[in-house]
Amino acid sequence: MAGTDPEPAGRLRADAVLLGFARALRAAGADTSSERVHTFLRAVDALRPGVRADVYWAGRLTLCGDRDDLERYDRVFAAYFGTGETPTRPTRTLVPPRMRLTLREAPVGPRPDGPRGERQGPPTASLASSVEVLRHRDVADLDAVERAQVRRLLAAFALRGQPRRTARRRPARRGTVDPHRTVRELLRRGGEPALLRRHARAERPRRVVLLVDVSGSMAPYADALLRFAHAAARGQRTEVFTIGTRLTRVTRELSHRDPDLAMASVAEAVPDWRGGTRLGELLREFLDRWGQRGMARGAVVVLLSDGWERGDPELLAAQMRRLHRLAHRVVWANPRKARPGYAPLAAGMAAALPSVDAFVEGHSLAALEHLAAVVRGADVGADPGGTGGPDKARSGDGTTAPRASGRLP
Repeated sequence: MAGTDPEPAGRLRADAVLLGFARALRAAGADTSSERVHTFLRAVDALRPGVRADVYWAGRLTLCGDRDDLERYDRVFAAYFGTGETPTRPTRTLVPPRMRLTLREAPVGPRPDGPRGERQGPPTASLASSVEVLRHRDVADLDAVERAQVRRLLAAFALRGQPRRTARRRPARRGTVDPHRTVRELLRRGGEPALLRRHARAERPRRVVLLVDVSGSMAPYADALLRFAHAAARGQRTEVFTIGTRLTRVTRELSHRDPDLAMASVAEAVPDWRGGTRLGELLREFLDRWGQRGMARGAVVVLLSDGWERGDPELLAAQMRRLHRLAHRVVWANPRKARPGYAPLAAGMAAALPSVDAFVEGHSLAALEHLAAVVRGADVGADPGGTGGPDKARSGDGTTAPRASGRLP
């Protein structure tokens, strides 16, 4: 009946789908703040939440902050809501918000109150609800069609390291007075009083180093994690290595824009697919050849592994302590962590955890989105791994213990 509010279940379902799209767009690198998301939800509510064109333009006008976000938005929208015709102009005629009854399929014909001949797109909820469910599915349990959809969503990811202040300064509206620019402004005005020019410390993202486990136990997740690494490698300060029985640097192979070409190049370059795991020895090799020389200094180092170690766990523990002293932050993403009743009882995982700042899941799209937020240093609430943040670490028995300081800034 017109004039009645929609059912709460349908309203919550629609909001969950739209929030999932906003999270996917944020994972792609767009600056989708909470204010923008709130405005997006209000705009969709004022239009027709079940119509593709209305959702597209509502998000494009509220969630994009600059020109760079437009290309990301189109890519994420196509991956999240499925392919379809993108409207060339926004719909002009609005529907009052209280006329929306529930999420249902819109009629295929022209709108009664809209321009003649304008066709409505497929219903947003039915297209995106499966994607929202897919975001939380374990990658190892997906079929071929679902894996292809996950690959499209992973291609829209972006990964940036936590920002840090540099020694360089840039002009700013607030900050300390810039004497050189202020004096130049006075001279330009012939000595007349002028506004004080100010500057502030510039920021740049920290380097991100990804160590992806491609051993046999990680085979169900290797493709998705490497595609996540491919999206991350589009940044200028990201390095990617594979670990198994050998350490292989694959940053150059992942530089291809096409994900499939990048995966083919990685397959040719990596000689130890589905082999054993020598985490301690390979971590030592990484630190000796690259990390100690500067690659890991002040960086965010992410290990994507289940923690199964064929070598000496004491060696792994010693190298993790060494890594922790060099890196700004050490993050471990374990796909097995999401399984019911999981405990870090594997010798390698238990040995590494005291030197880990954030222990997160890595089994699904939602888990990888959370991982990207952790790498960015965003405040994402309580860490699902319970590691207690950068000042505490989880010991082998699951308790938290304070960590000694002394790491590089």
